[in-house]
Amino acid sequence: MTPVLLIHSGGLTSRQWRRLGGLLAPSHRVIAPDLIGYGAERGPAGKPFHFQEDVARLRALLDEPVHVVGHSYGGLLALQLALARPDAVRRIAVYEPVTFGLLDAPGDAAAREAIGQLGAYRPDALGVDETWLERFIDWWQGAGAWRALGAETQQAFRDVGWKLSQEVASLTADRTGRARYATIAAPTLILGGERTQPAELHVVRELARTLPHATLRLFSDLGHMGPITHAAPINDAIAAFLEGSIE
Repeated sequence: MTPVLLIHSGGLTSRQWRRLGGLLAPSHRVIAPDLIGYGAERGPAGKPFHFQEDVARLRALLDEPVHVVGHSYGGLLALQLALARPDAVRRIAVYEPVTFGLLDAPGDAAAREAIGQLGAYRPDALGVDETWLERFIDWWQGAGAWRALGAETQQAFRDVGWKLSQEVASLTADRTGRARYATIAAPTLILGGERTQPAELHVVRELARTLPHATLRLFSDLGHMGPITHAAPINDAIAAFLEGSIE
């Protein structure tokens, strides 16, 4: 069976792909790791981190060609993995990858300015910056989204706040531009929601124009967390693409 690597979003764990893993398991060998600092592993707050460390961890899992699936930060890692190991990636399916380095043209100025609003993470004595976490969640999901989260979910974000902020800082500073992403030859399904953050919607559309073998599908009623809030249609689209029935 062809292996498929499922890469979770920042702030979450591999559990986000549990349903998709079950859907793909009859025809694929499912690989769904927790990224550095998630799940049972916790890195010390204050230790510098760059997203390429997660790319290196994922590269070590590749012992044969795979399909790769990712959401948000996981989508960025999926595409970076394809750049690092083009021989090892067959198909790519990503939902709103945060490929902010792509924004290297004058027409991207508004999106770059919006991304800059996330700001720096300034942890308190417990290693948490509640203000940054609220700004981050509200930036993606709309004003009041952080306060609407349940107490358990808020605490889960506090627990990984430093790692999450380091992911954001390193990917925001990344300069992997259009020309580099245009070298990805693998067939790629790019998914997104039309109710997402406008800057990310711009990223998704530009990425689809850039990749030579990309298919773009936007869902009119979904936002950035579509793979969580509406898992069924997203999972179905990914499964169909990996099976080759969607090109």
